[in-house]
Amino acid sequence: MANITLVDDDENIVASVSLALESHGHKVTAYHDGASGLEALEATPPDLAILDVKMPRMDGMEVLRRLRQTSQIPVIMLTSKDEEIDEILGFNLGADDYIHKPFSQRLLIERVKALLRRTGADGGEVETAAEAAGKAIKRGKLSMDPARHESTWEGRPVKLTVTEFLLLQALAQRPGFVKSRDSLMDAAYDDQVYVDDRTIDSHVKRMRKKFRVVDPEFDAIETLYGVGYRYRES
Repeated sequence: MANITLVDDDENIVASVSLALESHGHKVTAYHDGASGLEALEATPPDLAILDVKMPRMDGMEVLRRLRQTSQIPVIMLTSKDEEIDEILGFNLGADDYIHKPFSQRLLIERVKALLRRTGADGGEVETAAEAAGKAIKRGKLSMDPARHESTWEGRPVKLTVTEFLLLQALAQRPGFVKSRDSLMDAAYDDQVYVDDRTIDSHVKRMRKKFRVVDPEFDAIETLYGVGYRYRES
């Protein structure tokens, strides 16, 4: 169903994860260190990447940081660490999802399925109505083309991850209306995937940073503390 690149130095995890994904019809290419994994990801971008955080030659965070300079392919991070700061750092660098070791193969498969559905890489339609219809969005200085997964601000491109794009799309579809974190979770994540408030906050924070690169005065995404977020059309 999809081409997946797995980068992990644990041979047991590589073997078990590859077997589980291949049993669901996916093609898996595995690498055992960050440097070779990054080289392969840049040379032949897959439909989805799974990166371990702790690896030789180059850790998963550095692979993700470098990858996001040129690519917005969906990325799931694997980590044996149970510290909140590592998860937040991963989301701030542009990760789409995060799974803590040890994990069940069933959980990983469901996360992969959910992320592939959101990108349309499973061969089906992307879940949101606007994307399914292929309708572009124009809100003030913001333009979004879901069919091409492109967003611009005053005509200048802003590269967003899949999750960031879906979150911004949900906000921009109804400017002026407040979206709770729960409704944003529904827009950007499969209903079988649990995420908490700080995940949404991390994605929004990173989105703002990206837009402020092209416009330091960007303030279109408003925070309503204790309520959620709102897109303000300028």
